[in-house]
This record gives sequence, C-alpha cells and structure tokens, in this order.
Amino acid sequence: MPIVRTKKTMKTLEPGQVLEVQATDKGSKADLRAWAESTGNQYLGTLEEGDVLRHYVRKSSGSDQEAPAFADTVDNETVEAKRTESDALVLDVRETAEYAFAHVPGAVNIPLGELESRISELDTNKTIYVVCRTGSRSDLACQKLSANGFNVKNVLPGMSSWTFETASTVN
Repeated sequence: MPIVRTKKTMKTLEPGQVLEVQATDKGSKADLRAWAESTGNQYLGTLEEGDVLRHYVRKSSGSDQEAPAFADTVDNETVEAKRTESDALVLDVRETAEYAFAHVPGAVNIPLGELESRISELDTNKTIYVVCRTGSRSDLACQKLSANGFNVKNVLPGMSSWTFETASTVN
C-alpha cells in the first residue's frame, strides 16, 4: 500500500518538500518510481537498510497532480470470457511472488518494474488485458504500453476480487 499512503501524504506537503516512504516490498521501488513519473513528482532514489527500503520522492512544484487514469477498462468477467481467445493475452504486472500464489490461468507475468526492459516479449497484434491486485499498477502499465502502440485494457478491480479459477506455481 505504499502508493496509496504516498498519494495521501503528498497532498499535505509543500512543493519541493521530500517525502521518505518506508517499505519492505521490493516491488515498491518500481511502483513508486512509475507513480512519481506519471504524476510529475520526482523520484529521488531508494536506500536499502536490511529488509527496509527507504524511498525518497520530492513533491512537484506545480499543483497537486493525479496520475491520469487509463480510460479503456474492462471488468474481471470480461477477462474470464476473453482470456482463452487466440488474439488475447492476460498480462499480470504484480511481483513474481504475488503471481506465484494465484493468477489468471495462462497469464504472463512481467512485474511493472521490468515492463520497460521486457516490452519486446509482448505481441502488438493481441489485445492485452493488464491485471494487478487492485488496478493501480495495471493502470500505469496500460499507459506505458498504450504509448508504445499496444492495444491494452486495464482490468478492474483485478485479482483482489477475482472469483474465477486461478493457477499457482507454488506447490
């Protein structure tokens, strides 16, 4: 939940102030960097101290900005109906551990922080249904993929409310 808390706290800061965000989730680094980039705030970096990650974000000098929401969304039911079609791909942008415990059967896992470097693994001829836990990371991924010419749909509300069959890579 670092992004949700960060968004709320950033609203209380003056432009130019720096916020320290502490987290233990390794994926928070990519998530905070992507969020800061999409909102116009400045991601300064991360220091690792044992299991704790200390992220630093500077509030933009402009007015409070919200990340623009990706407009093309679908619900979980639509993904369940489309996921086995040959022109569809379900892309799970959660961290590898989240994906391992439960994911949409047949989904490809590329964590949000790796998306830019692995974008060539995706097929531009397919409709890509992007899923995460709640729709925040998938929204950021959809914006990035759409800007690179992909036909994408953000899956809302995502795995937090997925009621259909799941697959697991954990024994």
